[in-house]
Amino acid sequence: MASDGGRKQFWKRSVAKVPGSIQHVYGAQHPPFDPLLHGTLIKPGSKPPATPVKLKKVSTFQEFESNTSDAWDLGDDDDELLAIAAENLNTEVVMETAHKVIQNHSKLQEQHKFQEEHQQEEKQVESAELTSIVCGDNRLVKSVSEGLTSSSSDNASENSSMQRSQSLPQTSTPPLVSGVADFSTSGTPALTEREASRLDKFKQLLAGPNTNLEELRKLSWSGIPKRVRPIAWKLLSGYLPANVDRRESTLQRKRKEYFAFVEQYYDSRNDESHQDTYRQIHIDIPRMSPEVLRLQPKVTEIFERILFIWAIRHPASGYVQGINDLVTPFFVVFVCEYIEEEEVENFDVSSLPEEVLQNIEADSYWCMSKLLDGIQDNYTFAQPGIQKKVKMLEELVSRIDEQVHVHLDQHEVKYLQFAFRWMNNLLMREVPLRCTIRLWDTYQSEPEGFSHFHLYVCAAFLVRWRKEILEEKDFQELLIFLQNLPTVHWGNEEISVLLAEAYRLKFAFADAPNHYKK
Repeated sequence: MASDGGRKQFWKRSVAKVPGSIQHVYGAQHPPFDPLLHGTLIKPGSKPPATPVKLKKVSTFQEFESNTSDAWDLGDDDDELLAIAAENLNTEVVMETAHKVIQNHSKLQEQHKFQEEHQQEEKQVESAELTSIVCGDNRLVKSVSEGLTSSSSDNASENSSMQRSQSLPQTSTPPLVSGVADFSTSGTPALTEREASRLDKFKQLLAGPNTNLEELRKLSWSGIPKRVRPIAWKLLSGYLPANVDRRESTLQRKRKEYFAFVEQYYDSRNDESHQDTYRQIHIDIPRMSPEVLRLQPKVTEIFERILFIWAIRHPASGYVQGINDLVTPFFVVFVCEYIEEEEVENFDVSSLPEEVLQNIEADSYWCMSKLLDGIQDNYTFAQPGIQKKVKMLEELVSRIDEQVHVHLDQHEVKYLQFAFRWMNNLLMREVPLRCTIRLWDTYQSEPEGFSHFHLYVCAAFLVRWRKEILEEKDFQELLIFLQNLPTVHWGNEEISVLLAEAYRLKFAFADAPNHYKK
């Protein structure tokens, strides 16, 4: 009876606590009772029962445990715990922790690269042996132990080669199928377990009748899988509605509206009032990146129409050099919705059906327009938006890395001389196209990503090269380096580190503007 009374007294005392609330839990996966901290919960003189409890007499604790077995499952409570924890952190702790995360990430990145190089050497040495062992599904297997790990990547590469040899369909094809590499993957066609899991999360989120755009932004911040990137970008940019039933009618209406603009305005490109605009567009398009894509006549024709229509419909700014680059990421991503090639830059766009090309053109126009609506002051007369952002970048760098700032100042290097292009082209001329697309995943997930968060990305980008900058002791060499940064081999890992550092800077300075003002 004493034991029963103790149990009743214990549960009576605990009845006010809601299962699942933030409190210490004791059980098989948690630390045992501490007599010093929990002495009041242990009745003096109580002893464990000498004989085991029969199954038919289930104790109160067992009933409680069975009724609340899911109370301690990890899930949505994680966000609540993190939010509560974040409120108690000060800026120093957050910045120090973020710095450690970035350092650890860099070390892991170097180890990953070393392992990849080592694996490639092994594959080359064993390539002669691989051809002698072939599985029933035409996949090469190195050995029994490596068969399971290599099967998925081998299958993906073979599917890709088969797809290249097949002719393109004459009608619109469904979105990308399996076996296609993601832009965010550094040349590895097979999806990793983490990438497959993220793809499933995106599919589940997009499958509902009404897409939760806030959840889509959170999920997209760390990158969007290539297979769902076209629809995700259209939703994040505000081009498509969240309601699934309205999307098809919206697409048809907006595409029809765009080609009505083309029919109305494009013939006036040779008029005296519009000749200068059209001539400048015609000159700038061959300067685009990537080189193979810009040399295709069909691509040139599409880009000329998009840029001319936008300029005519936005007389406050008109066409300005640099806007032509902003069409490219949208165009490339939307092409991926209809093809199965891994390298879109080398794909012959003219082989696509005319209807598909019209859809891509209209979608690219509207999404670019949505982007430019948020940064149009970058392209109005005298480009005041860019002037302001470059000045803010200078003040920010002087706070976060005074040594780099002083070094540039001593050698009379002005921020406008290299950072103007960073703001005007959104770093598109500084990093490969695959990195730009990954960067824009995050920009479209951030509030004012292209106008505000981009500032902190540029600051992190400049400080990223502090060692090389400090080694240069000449104005000319400094400027040449800053205008030709060695990013040709950059991939998802480098962009992820850059974005993490930018987010740390935003956390420290965005809500405290006086921190970067002298």
